[in-house]
Amino acid sequence: MAFLWTLVWVDPLIILSTIFFGSISVGFALFDKSGRRMMLTARLWARSLVKVAGVRVKVEGLDKIDPKAAYVFAANHLSYMDTPVVLANVPVQFRFMAKKGLFQIPFLGTHLIQAGHIPVPLEDPRAAVRTLSLAAQTIRDLGISVWIFPEGGRSIDGVLQEFKEGAAYIAIKAGVPVVPMALVGTRRILAMGSMTFNAGPVTVRIGEPIPTKGLTLRDRGELTATLRERIVEML
Repeated sequence: MAFLWTLVWVDPLIILSTIFFGSISVGFALFDKSGRRMMLTARLWARSLVKVAGVRVKVEGLDKIDPKAAYVFAANHLSYMDTPVVLANVPVQFRFMAKKGLFQIPFLGTHLIQAGHIPVPLEDPRAAVRTLSLAAQTIRDLGISVWIFPEGGRSIDGVLQEFKEGAAYIAIKAGVPVVPMALVGTRRILAMGSMTFNAGPVTVRIGEPIPTKGLTLRDRGELTATLRERIVEML
């Protein structure tokens, strides 16, 4: 009975929340070219999802980052709940890099585009490289952070996959530190391929920023390996 109650009540509330805050975000887009008000709206949306889904979030390591500084945040990817959890609990101005398909979802896609988030065309390697350069330029020009999943997609079995070099590429080119982030518990909340939310605890662990000063793009492989090792340690 409890399972049926969850299916009937949680999903409609999440859909309504997405439509409501998505509409507000569209309104902000008419005069907010910085995307900051849209990010605030996104945080309120994320907090509503986390609350409705019954997720209890614990954040470790917030003291390791400066909210006013710019970074490349790199996290493992387990679930569609990863994004709301981070949005709701990490108070940093950042833009997401996400697969292009998410930008085609009604309301959500509109918000992502207007807020300045960056679509990644995974099927086109040359376009993907141009997108990485655009992300680095966004960091330099706007002084805000970028958040990326180095695995390139959600882990099917929950095991950390090999990392692509995008996070290291962006961080080196922008001249900012890359911050390892470990998400624990989101897969249980919303498993890949499931539409059922399970209440429970989630931990967000933020590691020490890895400096990129003095590095060149030739060092991106080594930096990627270091980044993955840090996240493995935190997991």
